[in-house]
Amino acid sequence: MSFRRALALAACGLAGGSVLFSAVAVGKQPARGGDAEPRPGGSAAPAAVPSASAAPPGLLLLPPAAASCPPAPGWIERPAGTGGYWDSNWDRREPLALINLKKKNEETGEEELASRLDHCKAKATRHIFLIRHSQYNLDGRADKDRTLTPLGREQAELTGQRLASLGLKFDQIIHSSMTRATETTEIISKHLPGVKKISTDLLREGAPIEPDPPVSHWKPEAVQYYEDGARIEAAFRNFIHRADVKQEEDSYEIFVCHANVIRYIVCRALQFPPEGWLRMSLNNGSITHLVIRPNGRVALRTLGDTGFMPPDKITRT
Repeated sequence: MSFRRALALAACGLAGGSVLFSAVAVGKQPARGGDAEPRPGGSAAPAAVPSASAAPPGLLLLPPAAASCPPAPGWIERPAGTGGYWDSNWDRREPLALINLKKKNEETGEEELASRLDHCKAKATRHIFLIRHSQYNLDGRADKDRTLTPLGREQAELTGQRLASLGLKFDQIIHSSMTRATETTEIISKHLPGVKKISTDLLREGAPIEPDPPVSHWKPEAVQYYEDGARIEAAFRNFIHRADVKQEEDSYEIFVCHANVIRYIVCRALQFPPEGWLRMSLNNGSITHLVIRPNGRVALRTLGDTGFMPPDKITRT
């Protein structure tokens, strides 16, 4: 029995209210005239006869519970030797997935397949810079009233200066249509002249998915998760993917949006459980840098970087 299967059974038993299987490390017992435990009076208990279902060395089996066991989570049941849990076709742009294999089997040969695969492979790397908006007026009743505070404007200036200092040729700035993100973008763009700006409703703040573990200070209605979650997932699918096959050079793109959106995108891009998005925290004006390679591999270079700001300018509201 593999460790993952043992873990699945243990989790199953605990979830059902009784332990079905317990994997316990058993230390080596001191020898007392062999493996049998001595009985009072000097006689030894007969040695147990191994069975086909005996526990592996170092594991202690407990009797199974009467209740049936629900299916184990997929991540536990994944067979060993599969090279981890990375889905190489996470963005539905894996070259082999783009080719009609049925047509290949009936009409083409291996050489033509290799040529077709080359035409479907990305060549460039995408650098995604996710910027959280600067500090804003929390007392505003409507979005138009939630403008940047004086400190927030200073933060945006510092973020713009930091991005400009990187010496990169940024291709575009895509920003949330909410006021605080739009104002942050306007200040940043002054430091990046000539870079086009695009506004989108997809990146507006919202409740992406119910967090796990839950928190007591923030509990949106279920309908908000239903509505916002679909939109934020659409933003991820629309903006976060490997480069188009026609893209020849590496690209550098800036997305100015919100903490919930950024944290959800990071979890999805790295294929971490998206329910864990609220376990991270992002400062205002912070920079998160994702890299998407031509083969679809994703790396997180920085998460919520504000090291370029003086300590007295850092906030998280």
